[in-house]
This record gives sequence, structure tokens and C-alpha cells, in this order.
Amino acid sequence: MSKRDYYDVLGVSRDSSDAELKKAFRSLARKNHPDKNPDDPEAESRFKEIQEAYAVLSNAEQRRRYDMFGHDAPGGGPFGPGGFEGVNISFDDIFNGGGGFDSFFSQFFGGGGGSHRSTRGNDILIRHRISMEMAMIGGETEIEADLLVPCDACDGRAAATPDGVKTCSTCSGQGQVAQNRKVGPFIQQVVSDCPNCNGSGRMITDPCKACRGEGREKKNQTIRFSVPAGISDGTRMRMGERGEPRRGGGGRPGDLYIQVNIDEHEWYERDGSDLLMALPLGYPDLLLGTTVHLPHVDGKELKIVVGPGSIPGETIEIKGRGFPQSRGRGRGDVTVLLKLFMPDKFSKKTKQHIEQLKGEIGINIDEIEDLVKKEARTRRRTR
Repeated sequence: MSKRDYYDVLGVSRDSSDAELKKAFRSLARKNHPDKNPDDPEAESRFKEIQEAYAVLSNAEQRRRYDMFGHDAPGGGPFGPGGFEGVNISFDDIFNGGGGFDSFFSQFFGGGGGSHRSTRGNDILIRHRISMEMAMIGGETEIEADLLVPCDACDGRAAATPDGVKTCSTCSGQGQVAQNRKVGPFIQQVVSDCPNCNGSGRMITDPCKACRGEGREKKNQTIRFSVPAGISDGTRMRMGERGEPRRGGGGRPGDLYIQVNIDEHEWYERDGSDLLMALPLGYPDLLLGTTVHLPHVDGKELKIVVGPGSIPGETIEIKGRGFPQSRGRGRGDVTVLLKLFMPDKFSKKTKQHIEQLKGEIGINIDEIEDLVKKEARTRRRTR
């Protein structure tokens, strides 16, 4: 069963404020709390789903990642391989309000007291479209995009000189500070960004004028990369440390992900490593047989041999002309579905010719029932 969108779970829009998220969570948590629904076996799973959505969306970094990648974030979900385990919040905690329940969720993303703030910049996702031809045979391609890169003037350190970067004395360069907060009868240690350095662990005493102490600037970049033969639609390719530099300098850049989407072909549909297409033919071609030549996505001509007496709805398989299979196990097949082409209009002379042939190639109405039975027997034998 696929996960529901977190915003849909809470019933809020994607641009909702923190206050709107908190209000929606409190309302839904009160309504679906297991203590309030003792006779509803589904209440616990709904309550857990609501908690999970709020845990992610109430954290600024996790919300940013979710908005960019959805449930398919690089490196897996934010709660590890075991998934979200839920938080033991009593109905009184929710009913009394005050926002104290937020401390329960801080444990998931840096609320354990000894955690160290990530020194990576943000990851970037770029979507790029390619033709089906390139998806089949692979090749080199490139993208132009305006991306944040380290500032040239200060080499990305955010300070005009190396001496302008100092370690934050409040957090000793950790970027986070721990505070003890009373939650009911318990004392919870909550870790938050250092207010002195805004979580960077560094203090810039001599900001670079070119980037205004950001340590980064936006530039037009040409990104060249290779598309492997047989790539699937929606594949994400990772380019390590080609993402955003961290704001304020320090640390290492995030990663760049390129999501490859494949354009529709004029007549092919793709099913894994196989290709599917329909081939309209006139009745004489089906009756007498014919050979059709078409350009193919691998750059070589595709030859389709239609035998005499072919029936609309039958398929022809052409082995080894589909997409490359995974792990180098050859190629898939091309499946051709035969269809009867019917002209929009017939001339009077053509209709007369067809009437003359009706006795030879038509069906005797009195034999319809026997032909229906014969067709059914044939169809069932070929299942």
C-alpha cells in the first residue's frame, strides 16, 4: 500500500505555515486518538499516520526534503529502515494545547542530546527529458541550469580573509545547543540550532562583500552526464557534491540528482524491456500477407512480416529488438498488434466490387452460430 501525501493526511496546503500545521495536527489528533475511539480498530493506525506526517512537516529541513523528493528521498526515509514507530502522546497532552507536544517529535531529528548538525549543503533535483532513442542506445547529454556554487571571491568560506572565520563560542562549533525542557513530570533534553551562529558552528567577523557573507553565488552551469543504455523513465542519477554549497560556508556541498524522464514515442509504448505497437493493415494485406519496413529506435530498420490469412487482434513478436535488459542479458522483444484499417469513405465503384466479392469472402448469415462456436473453441485452446 503506497503512502499518502503528508499534506493530504493533515488536510493542509503545501504552503501552510507552522501554525496552520500545528492547528491541523492538534485537531486531527484529538479526533483520532485511540483513547477517544476505543471501539475503532483503525484509530491507532490513523493516529500514527497523523503523527508521522506532522513529525516530518514540522521540521524545516525534513519538510524541505519532502517537498523536493516526496516519499522517495535519497538515502531512504527519515526514520530509518524500521520506519516511523509512533509517539506516546496522551489525550491530555493534546487537549491541553500549548505546543508542548512538539518536544516529543524533536527526538526524531536531532533531539537526542549528542547529535551533530549536518555540515552538508542542500541536495538539488533537476528533471531532464530525453528521447526514447537516447533511452535505448544511451549517450552523452547536457543540461544548463542556474545553480549556487562557491563564491569565487572568497573561495566559499563567506569571509573576506581566512582570519575572518571564527568558531562559535556558544556551541563550540557544533551548530547546536541542548536545553532541558519539562514535559509533564519528565525532563526532556531538546537539541536546537545555536541561536548565536544560526546552526553553522562558525562566526564570520569579516563578511565577503561579493557574496555578502553567504559563501556562495548563483552561476549558469553546464552539466554533462552519460545516459546508460536501457534507462527507465523516472530514474534518478546522483552526482556527488554537485548540489548547493552550505550557506555561510564550511562543510561540503550537497548532491545533485538528475531525474530522467523519457518522451513518448510516435507509435511505441514501453513495457520494461519490451516495446508494443499497433499496425493498421488493409484487408488485402491481412488476407494475402505483406512485409512492412519501419524506422526503429535503435537506428536500424524494423522488418515486420505479416503472413497470409492473418487476423486482426493477432500479435507478431520480433525477438531481440526491444530495450536492453538489466545486467546485460540481451534485449527485449517488439510485439506488433495487427489491426484492420477501415477507410472513412468508399467510392461507388469500390462498393460494387466488394458486393461482387461478398459471396467469396463474406460469411453466410445462416452459419454465424457455428462460426461463433468455432471461434470460441479456438480461443480457449490457445489460452
